[in-house]
Amino acid sequence: MRVWGGYSPTPTFRLALVDGRRAFFKGTYKESYEFPKIALLYEEKVYQELTPILGSFMPKFYATLRYEDWHCLLLEDVGPQSVPPWTTQKCCAITHSLADFHKLSQGQNPPAWLSRPTERLQHEDWQRTARESQDFQQIAALAGAESAQALEWFHYISPTIQQLMAQPILKKEPLAILHGDLRSDNLRLRGKQLYLFDWSAITVGRPEWDLVAFAQTVEIEGGPMPEQIISWYGEKAPLDSAAIDSSLAWWLTFFAEKAWRPEIPGLPRLRRFQRQQLGTIILWICRRWSLPEPDWARKFLV
Repeated sequence: MRVWGGYSPTPTFRLALVDGRRAFFKGTYKESYEFPKIALLYEEKVYQELTPILGSFMPKFYATLRYEDWHCLLLEDVGPQSVPPWTTQKCCAITHSLADFHKLSQGQNPPAWLSRPTERLQHEDWQRTARESQDFQQIAALAGAESAQALEWFHYISPTIQQLMAQPILKKEPLAILHGDLRSDNLRLRGKQLYLFDWSAITVGRPEWDLVAFAQTVEIEGGPMPEQIISWYGEKAPLDSAAIDSSLAWWLTFFAEKAWRPEIPGLPRLRRFQRQQLGTIILWICRRWSLPEPDWARKFLV
């Protein structure tokens, strides 16, 4: 059965095997875009080398297949999408499990081929985002008739974001192996067991960075607000308030850099989702930092 979901056009199927097992198939071929080809190679390496550490949160890795111009992974089928809808019970259970997932690798020595915070964090720069968006004008234009208010907000918040982006907190211990792309389409909850997949963005860093990215996607999909997810996570593992603030600044920069860009061929839904993420992060920042709630940011959520 063909499986639809996610934001890349990688062919994915749920299979019924002759021996009665069920499997999940994903692959790339000659005409696939370069990004999914590279991502699949990386994900194969993750399953082959990190199963001893993270295997309790991974589908079983059955095989890698190469046939003509196809490169495919065959994984345990962990079932259809669990969320949305995001019930309180499911969201709390998933958040608690994410805390357990992060704790698995803390204090261990991750493989050298996994990117570290010093490498990953430098990919985003608030001042570069300002320059490339014509001093935020391209981003503010997403607010339509209220673009002037949006532009004023981006100028007002700039000193705070630059200061937080310069803080070293996200490079300090405790570090863990992070999924890097935590969203509903990259996880399954079966009973009390959480499975994570699509590991192409895996990295090493502070759990707060992973958690902030996850929390805002839940709200976009009609689930609990990010503050509730932060609270649930804190029931299982400690969180650093400064690391949450720096993570918010980093993800704001990431989505501000992406949301106004032209559509990407082959990824027709990605920019809309990034605009929604930008709006959600802006509203979360305003609540957290006691700033007036900007009505114009809600236009990004449509």
